[in-house]
Formats: sequence, structure tokens, C-alpha cells
Amino acid sequence: MFATEFEYQRATSVSEAIQLLSNNPGAKILAGGHSLLPMMKLRLTSIPMLIDIGGINELRGISVENNILRIGALTTHAEIAESYDVKDNAGILWETAYGIGDPQVRNRGTIGGNISHADPASDLPTVLKVMDAKFTIQGTGGLMRGGSRVVSADDFFIGPFETDLGENEILTAIEMPVLMANQHAEYAKMAHPATSFAVVGAGVVLTVEDDVCTAARVAVGGFTPVPTRGLTVEQALIGKVLNEENIASATILIHGDLGSDVFGDVFASAEYRQAMAAIELKHAIFHATGLAHHN
Repeated sequence: MFATEFEYQRATSVSEAIQLLSNNPGAKILAGGHSLLPMMKLRLTSIPMLIDIGGINELRGISVENNILRIGALTTHAEIAESYDVKDNAGILWETAYGIGDPQVRNRGTIGGNISHADPASDLPTVLKVMDAKFTIQGTGGLMRGGSRVVSADDFFIGPFETDLGENEILTAIEMPVLMANQHAEYAKMAHPATSFAVVGAGVVLTVEDDVCTAARVAVGGFTPVPTRGLTVEQALIGKVLNEENIASATILIHGDLGSDVFGDVFASAEYRQAMAAIELKHAIFHATGLAHHN
């Protein structure tokens, strides 16, 4: 099937892209295209104009400064997976990037396009939430006129395929604190065998002092409208030695954090995914703390 007719424009700067968005209601940004184009071909969405931002170099790149890892929104998954800056400072993101799709998807798909698409089965929203990431968004006001704002990962994702991005705004960069020597992070998932999307995904960042957990960020995704923080699990982990018994007692509490808004499909029911959430979360903590290791 072919997409409905649309106009194509190639922007050479962020300001030009925002101007095109403002002047053309219903227009959409094209980054890597691996999420948007299939939906257009299946006629799940009809778009009057595509604004290609792939040539805007200011939206690319990876850097570390003042213990903050910054990634431009057009940086591809492959570039993240090949970056020593990411590997050394946010290993959880580095490993996750290797597990996204296949080489074609990783070479074309971008981190900004991925999280702006906000597919509930995607890995990155869950990982960025536990990494306490911040998203820089630019709108019609311009960078020097109040048009730039920063939104936390906790607030950015609103629902399935829905984010805090306004109609005339563009995600420009993702920033997150680098992991310190006493912090341990891991993402574990039950992957769909055909797509590698998360049937259930779980991410953790744990701060450990003298074998005791002093801080924790926990989130699960893949079967909820947005990645869900395990606040009860976090509180149960803090102040505890991270042994098998304490981890098992804490992770089972994720069921209470999920609420009733859990979904399933023909591959796995909501009840099964909910049961697997505690297991994947336990796997993530075991791997992060060294109680278990990847093969």
C-alpha cells in the first residue's frame, strides 16, 4: 500500500523547520523515518507535509561536560551503540541501543525520533526515565526569546504515541547525569521474537554505599501507556542490602505501582505481562548488582 499524497520540504536549520511547522498545520517532522513512514504506508496516518530535518547538523552529536551526557536528537542508535562516551558514562543506554531493531533500523533510526514517537513498546523511554533524562525542546519563540524549554522524562511521555511536544515544537537534545562509580544501572526485557520490541521491559539505576542501597530509580514499560515508575519498589530498596531476599521482596511490589491501565495483545495477555514485570525487574537488579550476569 502507498501513502496518501503529501508535500515534502527539507529544512536546513531548526528555526526553518519550526517555521514550516507553524505555517503548515498538520505537518510532521521526518527524522529517521522508521516509525512514521510505515504508518503512512499503511494509511494509519495521513500527513499533508513532511519536513525532513535529517540535514541539520546542529541536532547531531554526543558530548560529556560537567558530568552531563548530551545527545543530539538526530543521533542514530548505531552512533550511540558505537560511542565510548555513552559506554563509559551511561552503559545502560549503550547496551539498550545495541538491542534496538536490526542494523538497518539502528543506522537510520534516531533517539529523538524514537522518543517523540512514544511507542509504548519502545525501550528508550523506560531507560531514559530511570536515567532521569531531560529533553530540550525548541519552539516558535527561538532559543533567545524564551522558545526553548526543558522537560523531564517523567513528564514528557503522556500516553501511547503522545508526548508533551507542542504542534510547533522540535525536540533538539537529550541530557542525563553520567553514572557515578557507586551507581549501577541495567535494562532487562522480554523481547518480542519478531520485532525485538519490549513485551515487558524494566530499567533500574541504583546507588550503593557500603553494600546498602541509598537511592533508586525503577521503571517498567512495554505494557503500560507510558513507562511507569516503581515508586513503591524504590522505597523498599532504599536502606537495604541488595541481596536476593531483599530484591525479591521489593520487586514483587511493582504490581501495586502499575494500577489497572495495563494492556495485552494476541502475543501476551495483560495478566501475563503484569506477572512478568516483577521478574524482569528482578533480572535487571540482579545484573546491575552482579548477582547474575549476561551470557
